[in-house]
Amino acid sequence: FSPTVLDVNVLVDEMKQMLRRVIGENIALRRDSSDEPLWVSADSGQIEQVVLNLVLNSSDAMPDGGTLVLRTVSITVADDPQAEALELPEAGEYARLEVRDTGTGIAPEAQPHVFDPFFTTKETGKGTGLGLATSYGIVKQHGGAMKVESEPGKGTTVSVYLPVTAERPTAPIAERKSSTPRGTETVLVVEDHAGARSMVARMLRGLGYTVLTAETAALGLEHLERRAGDVDLLLTDVVLPGIGGRELSEVVAERYPSVRVLFASGYTDDATLKKRFAEEGLPLLPKPFTREALARKVREVLSGS
Repeated sequence: FSPTVLDVNVLVDEMKQMLRRVIGENIALRRDSSDEPLWVSADSGQIEQVVLNLVLNSSDAMPDGGTLVLRTVSITVADDPQAEALELPEAGEYARLEVRDTGTGIAPEAQPHVFDPFFTTKETGKGTGLGLATSYGIVKQHGGAMKVESEPGKGTTVSVYLPVTAERPTAPIAERKSSTPRGTETVLVVEDHAGARSMVARMLRGLGYTVLTAETAALGLEHLERRAGDVDLLLTDVVLPGIGGRELSEVVAERYPSVRVLFASGYTDDATLKKRFAEEGLPLLPKPFTREALARKVREVLSGS
């Protein structure tokens, strides 16, 4: 948790290009921005993770297309009862970020449970769920709150509240972002979700890496057989159809011991999973992740640190 002073408007605007690629061509992305800066003290990587998570959920809720709106606005929480109703620590000035979609919506009986770990509205085998528990934890750590409003068939709006700060940034955003680590190695990405696979590949290529992709462990192994000496890192989801990420890593360790492995998982609310990976010394990247988090973790694993 490394907070800096940032403008929520700028953070969202800088994510727009990446988000357009994630949501697909059949979804219109609209931006409704506050006229004035919304200064908050926040960990930019963590807030980007929250935004990305909410946008991915909205995209999944609109399989036939629709409209996704990102709105940022300044609000005043006038009194303690209003703050208590929103589960905010106190009244005051807040930046509100809304992610609004025209998707399938969430049933009324499910809405009280959307922040529960492992809660999902998806069918078995259709993904890891909303992932809102992780986002909720991040926002709470920042002294904020989240609110979900939804009606079946009419869409969902998730609002994130972050306390406004009187501080101002000490370094330009461009200067802060210039420290993002890059590389020239070859990374094999094994991920069964087409949108996530494409997004990760774009992120890595933008950081200077050569990228190979596969949707299953079997296809990943085919890449390795053809280019055994070229691949430096395997980035694999833990849960894959057929052979899972752990089993894949064991085969890779036996056949291609020079290839380093980084795991990604959307199940990182699972304390048992996190503990097992930590005890075995296996690097784990929580999904969804930002470009900055990906860049640092990939560099860390490739450097052997």
